[in-house]
Order: sequence, then structure tokens, then C-alpha cells
Amino acid sequence: MSMAGNLRKVTGLGRVGGLRRVARLARRRPRVDLSHPARSPLGTSVVNCVTYRDGVRIPAGTDLVDAVERVRKHRDGFVWLGLHEPTDREFAGIAELFDLHPLAVEDAVEAHQRPKVERYGETLFAVFKTVCYVEHEELTATSEVVDTGEIMVFVGRDFVVTVRHGRHGSLGPLREELESNAGQLAKGPAAVLHAIADHVVDDYLSVVDSVQEDIDQVETDVFAENGARADPGRIYQLKRELLELKRAVVPLGRPLEDLATRPIQVVGPEIQAYFRDVSDHLHRAKEQIAAFDELLNSILQAHLAQVTVAQNEDMRKITAWAAVIAVPTMVCGVYGMNFDHMPELHWRFGYGLMMGVISLACLVLYRGFRHNGWL
Repeated sequence: MSMAGNLRKVTGLGRVGGLRRVARLARRRPRVDLSHPARSPLGTSVVNCVTYRDGVRIPAGTDLVDAVERVRKHRDGFVWLGLHEPTDREFAGIAELFDLHPLAVEDAVEAHQRPKVERYGETLFAVFKTVCYVEHEELTATSEVVDTGEIMVFVGRDFVVTVRHGRHGSLGPLREELESNAGQLAKGPAAVLHAIADHVVDDYLSVVDSVQEDIDQVETDVFAENGARADPGRIYQLKRELLELKRAVVPLGRPLEDLATRPIQVVGPEIQAYFRDVSDHLHRAKEQIAAFDELLNSILQAHLAQVTVAQNEDMRKITAWAAVIAVPTMVCGVYGMNFDHMPELHWRFGYGLMMGVISLACLVLYRGFRHNGWL
């Protein structure tokens, strides 16, 4: 039985008819890349399954159960099984094969977990939040900036099981990079766990750099000549997306510190030094996110201050024009009361005199307001 067929059996889909269909498909279809971020073309959640010995990939074609038993019997090498959004039924057989704790299995299937590292006997269970920057031509009040997913990792003495949730975060390139470094991969499953953690944190730094460009653009727009007219919704949207990024990055600090400092059975001292480096990178990402949060608060406050200043300027202009208009309104109101005995009412030059007085008074008020910057 092929390893692919055996995986279908382990995930509860390995009936004889199903295996025959898989065999026919394997003969009929061209070779496919099982590390593709989508679900496996085999029709299950299995993305890839490989056995490694001394850091070298063992060619596929061996029964999965036999491969696990051989690794455990001879205590050399390990099995790396990759899954993408498995169902309860698909994961049940795998959990039984690798003796995974039910609580960890429930977290791995349901997703939406907080980044953490837990130990269940000799098995280590780690949860990482993956992030991806969403490209956009122009930032708006509804633009999606950060997309998140999850990677759950089960690490034992002789196996690694990765469960990925989300549309991004494929581990195919990471697997290829690890396979090119046999010395590091020969350090066992803990080396895979470190590579995944390092890959996730590097993505954090990459996303942080991209978000900084959006923040710089918003800052430029706010402090432009017409900054008060800028849309404040973009600032709030960036703060919401930054909060999403913070939820992925900040909680991972304590788990990485535990992996780097606390004695853990499946993580040897030679690997812990690498986790300290990952922890330093994560700390830098956390500092940048905190700085961005403060900067966005300052930009928002500056924008609100600009809006207040603009409103005050508008009110001063309105008040100044109202004062100018009040002069002719008052004079016309007085001479519009139709009394018979009023000065200059029947004088030939009365109209011209009143218009001259009104124009002169309005001109004096206008120049005064203009000189004081109200108009």
C-alpha cells in the first residue's frame, strides 16, 4: 500500500474502493505538489507526509504506519505529516496513531486559538498565529491590511504533525529550505519546530514593514495642506488591523521564552539557542507594533486638532462677515421704519450719504478683520 493510500486509511477514508480510486487517479494524473497551500488533491486534508533520517528525506512509497513503527523501533529519524484544515473525522485516526492528547486535538481542529505552547506527556503542542499583508492600491476606511491564519504543531520524539488553518502560510517552501540543510534537519523534530517559529516571526517583521508604509502615507496625508479634510476612517482602520497584528504577535512572547529557557524534553539545548534568536526577533516586532500604535494615536490626535482649528477658522470667518453685514443691516433697518420726521429723510443727498457711510464702515471692518487674520 502506498503512503498516500495509507494516509487515507488513517484519516478514516481508507476503504478498499477508495484506495483503488486513489491508485487509478495516481496513474492517470500528472505528479502534483502536495505542499500547495490548498487542500491536498488526494481529496483529504493531508498536504504532505515525509520521513527523514539523519536530515535526509527518505523516498516515499512506504506504508505510513510501518514508517512510524520503524522510526520508533530503530530510534532514528522522524515523520513529518502536514495537514490543512482537517475535520474531526480526518484527524481522529492520526491522533490515535501519534497518541495525541484530546484537548490538543480539539484545539487543532477548531482553530481560533491564542498563541501558546503546552506539554502533554512527551508531546509538545504549539500554536502560532500566521499573518499576511494584503496588498491594496489605496488605503480606505474598509481596506483589509492584515490577514491571519494559524499553524498548530505537534512535536514528539519521532514525529512532527503540522495543522494549518487559513488561506496563506504554506510550509512547502520552508520544507524545501530545511531539506537543503541536512545538518539542521538532523537535529530532529525540534529543528522543524524552530524553523516554523522562525518562519512565522519573519513574516511578522515583513508585515510590520509593509504596515509602516501605510502609516507613513496616512501621516503624509494628515499633515498635508488640506490635512483636515483627510478621512479619519483610514486611521481607525489601520488601528483595527494593527490590533489584529498585535493579537498574533504579543501573546507569542511567553511561549518562545519558555522554549528558549525552560528545559523541555523534545527540545534539546542546542535548539534552545536558536529559539533565543527567534525570541529577539519577536521582541523587535513587538516594539515596532507598540511604536506604531503610539504613532497612530498621535496622528489621530493631530488630525482632530487640525479639524478643530479648521472649524475655528470657519467660525471666525462667519463671525467677521456677520459683523460686516450687520452695518448695512442696522442702517437700512433704521431708515426703513417709515417715520415722517427723520434726519436727512427728505434731503437730496441723503441716499448717497448713507450708502457712503455704509460702504466706509464695511471697508473699515473688512480691513480690520483681514489684518487680524479672520478673513
